[in-house]
Amino acid sequence: MEFFKSTKIYDFMAKSKLFMAISIGLVLASYALLFTRGLHFGIDFAGGTIVQVKYKDTAPIQKIRDLVKKDKAFEKAVVTKFGSDQEAIIRIPTSTASVAKDVGDKVKSLLQGSGDFEVRRTEMVGPKVGSELKKKGLAAMTFSILAILIYVAFRFEWRFAVASILALVHDVSIAMGALALFQVDVNLDILAALLTILGYSLNDTIIVFDRIREGIKETKVYELFEIINESVTKTLSRTTLTSLTTFFVVLTLFLFGGEIIYGFSFTMLVGVVVGTYSSIFIASPLLKWLGFDVEAYKKKEAQKEKIRIEKEKMRAQFEGGVV
Repeated sequence: MEFFKSTKIYDFMAKSKLFMAISIGLVLASYALLFTRGLHFGIDFAGGTIVQVKYKDTAPIQKIRDLVKKDKAFEKAVVTKFGSDQEAIIRIPTSTASVAKDVGDKVKSLLQGSGDFEVRRTEMVGPKVGSELKKKGLAAMTFSILAILIYVAFRFEWRFAVASILALVHDVSIAMGALALFQVDVNLDILAALLTILGYSLNDTIIVFDRIREGIKETKVYELFEIINESVTKTLSRTTLTSLTTFFVVLTLFLFGGEIIYGFSFTMLVGVVVGTYSSIFIASPLLKWLGFDVEAYKKKEAQKEKIRIEKEKMRAQFEGGVV
């Protein structure tokens, strides 16, 4: 399926400096948010206890706060609406061990008289476990980026690898900035979303880079931006179909998935948009700014092909008993 005329070449690189300036501004704004507001770590990383309650009628949020805070162990508890008006979440920044043997029963006892309700779930993570999860999550992110760097450098050329890594850092930085801006709870599902963004964005970038590499081999043009424009145009229909399909699926999860997967779907929503954008307007122009030389690359590839042909010729002679 073709959305765009195959005969027309779109000049994506004409505004590359403008898009790069916008991206640098977004990344700097994201880091400013991360340093000022910071990430709001959820139970998985910060440790603590979550109790979810559902009322038959509208949950009396203020009354729940007043009743819960009567117990000294729950003085720092945060009570918020969870999805529907009937449900509420009580976040306690301590593990169950320091509160009671069964925090769910304790909360149920405290909320007696607040209405007809039921305790739907109780989750708890100790602070030590939360700290370990945070370290392992950071390690997983770091190793993923290093593995990607090695893979792309091996498959393409070092400038391709550096450009793809910078694009991935761009994507993750903006996604984390959005998390800091809206104070979304950062839990394991957010980490999963960030790692998924890395994979999604890399896949998009690799397809564009593969087309650029083929374009360099096929064309007699030596202007890199011309080759990039032609290559990106040829992958545009595929990129549009993939991105829109993913976007609408994630948007559906965001709108109708409920509070439990809100963080995951929100992060993915930002990541899909930014990842698609960066593969065209960030990763591709970075090749030129990193000093990629089309003529030198062609000579290098021609030399590799010459060596390959000579090896094949020698192999054929050996197998034929000539050597």
